[in-house]
Amino acid sequence: MAIDYVPGTGAERPAQGERQATLKRGAIGLAGVVFMVVAFSAPITAMTGNLPVAVGFGNGLGAPGGFVIATIVLTIFSIGFVALARHITAAGAFYTFVSRAWSRVPGLAAGVLPMITYMTMEAGLIGIFSAFADQAFTAQFGLDLPWEIYAAIGLVVIAALSHFDISVAAKVLGVVLVSEIAMLSVTAVAGLLNHPDGMSFTSLNPLTALNTNGVAGGVVGLGLLMAFWSWVGFESTAIYGEESKDPKRIVPRATLIAVIGIGVFYTFVSWGVVVGNGPTRAVELASGPTPFDLLYAPTAQYVGPWAVTVFEWLVVGGSFACALAIHNSAARYLFAFGRDGLLWRRLGEAHRKHASPWIASLTQTVIAAILVAVCSLTRSDPYADLFVLVAILATLLLLIVQTMCSMATVIYFHVKKEHPETASWWRTLLAPIVGGAGMVYVIYLMASNMQAAAGAASDTLFFKAIPYLVVGLSVGSIAVALYWRSSRPDLYQRIGSTIFDDHEPAREPVN
Repeated sequence: MAIDYVPGTGAERPAQGERQATLKRGAIGLAGVVFMVVAFSAPITAMTGNLPVAVGFGNGLGAPGGFVIATIVLTIFSIGFVALARHITAAGAFYTFVSRAWSRVPGLAAGVLPMITYMTMEAGLIGIFSAFADQAFTAQFGLDLPWEIYAAIGLVVIAALSHFDISVAAKVLGVVLVSEIAMLSVTAVAGLLNHPDGMSFTSLNPLTALNTNGVAGGVVGLGLLMAFWSWVGFESTAIYGEESKDPKRIVPRATLIAVIGIGVFYTFVSWGVVVGNGPTRAVELASGPTPFDLLYAPTAQYVGPWAVTVFEWLVVGGSFACALAIHNSAARYLFAFGRDGLLWRRLGEAHRKHASPWIASLTQTVIAAILVAVCSLTRSDPYADLFVLVAILATLLLLIVQTMCSMATVIYFHVKKEHPETASWWRTLLAPIVGGAGMVYVIYLMASNMQAAAGAASDTLFFKAIPYLVVGLSVGSIAVALYWRSSRPDLYQRIGSTIFDDHEPAREPVN
């Protein structure tokens, strides 16, 4: 199938009688991309779910400092990442970046790992959405329904929203995201204004995050892991480059805005929560039987019981928004693989009216539904088992690909010497090296704290299989690429083959 390039517009149109193979150009602007990415990170879910673990079992009052460290490391990583984004635009993001900047061999792995990540993460987020929805409806209305009903509703609504072009999902996410930020800000400000043990800036010192600060049995690595874990998804800005109005400018800006903005916000909220409770009580609440009270207690005390009710509903909305954002990312990876002819070709078909990856989106819905059904049939807990274990697997896979992307940046600009006008010792050499080293360190944190992060789910077969899944997917993808290179050069040449550039025609996919 050929792709016709329309000079001067940056748009590609299918020839008559052929399937649409490009997503809707100019569907979203800078704000839309930022909304998609920040919703992926799910601020209210991250603060409600991850912060109690960091405070109660990690570095205690040093948790805000952990977010400062994560912000610095991820910002440095992003500097190299956005340098690539200025020259490579495609729905495949990491897959295309590594394939074009480094080699198709690691490029296939850089596509398979995030694709599997997003495909499984939607099911995990549907799991936590179902748990939060069940809690909210039971507490507010006394309605005790099976969690599977909430899961089914979430899957259907996400499938419906994702059928249209990305601007529809972006608008929904924007409303939810603004509400999340407002509620978390109210809680943080209220805590800082009241501060029962006095206003303290100690929590903001990154050095404080490197100690347990008196937490009994605390593990510093776990606290830092929770901080980095809260950023999962920030790299998805590149996925929407093909659908943005000006990808060469919007993707780099959206990435840095998202990384720095999320970091400042997480630091502010966690600091407000620790100060609002007082360091000692914060640890007690976070490590107690109801860890959500770390946020709910100061909210009820300083804002009012009504705010806790709003908080509970926003957690439901935030987890749904995150699942929606993840679904769209998964669909675009499937679309990229289908368009390159590496999977079922119809996955690479865009809707003629909406220019959305509709077949890839429907396929992703089916995959998520199957994973949710398996969770139900095995009587697993949708939060403690499905969400937690999928999140651990997904985070490990993404960290590996982020490390590969850092290496690809150095190779692209300093080994292949592409675009010397962009290359610099800091932006495309030192920053990727430091950022990549930071990713390796976080992988170490993840591997050494997996059992603590998994909690009760560490006894499951899925948890024990995670290391084998990570190695198998990584090595297996590279092995397949090497086989294709020697025995199926036609398939090998298709890896990461389709890019969209405002200044040059897109390559025609190999038939």
